[in-house]
Amino acid sequence: QMQLAESGGGLVQAGGSLRLACVVSGTIFNIGNMGWYRQTPGKQRELVAPTHSSDSPGRFTIFRDSAKQTAYLQMNNLRSEDTGVYYCNTVPEPRNFWGQGTQVTVSS
Repeated sequence: QMQLAESGGGLVQAGGSLRLACVVSGTIFNIGNMGWYRQTPGKQRELVAPTHSSDSPGRFTIFRDSAKQTAYLQMNNLRSEDTGVYYCNTVPEPRNFWGQGTQVTVSS
């Protein structure tokens, strides 16, 4: 059974960077179909990458290592509004199960 494990979150100052990792296990999976979502209190979970949003293009970039079945999210120039729990899942539609997520907190 497919499992998702996110890691790499933490506390960072505004303007800083973080790299998150998502390891897919339990099945052979095309890591190219993986994206990143963010959950913040009071809001629905939203897709943050890949996205065609014009809001600060390039701040979030996905890297993938197919051999390791791992997807990374490089986040640069972080803002306080980027705070939340980050999850990986398939795109364009997520599957009906999620990993534990990884908390990102950006201090201003």
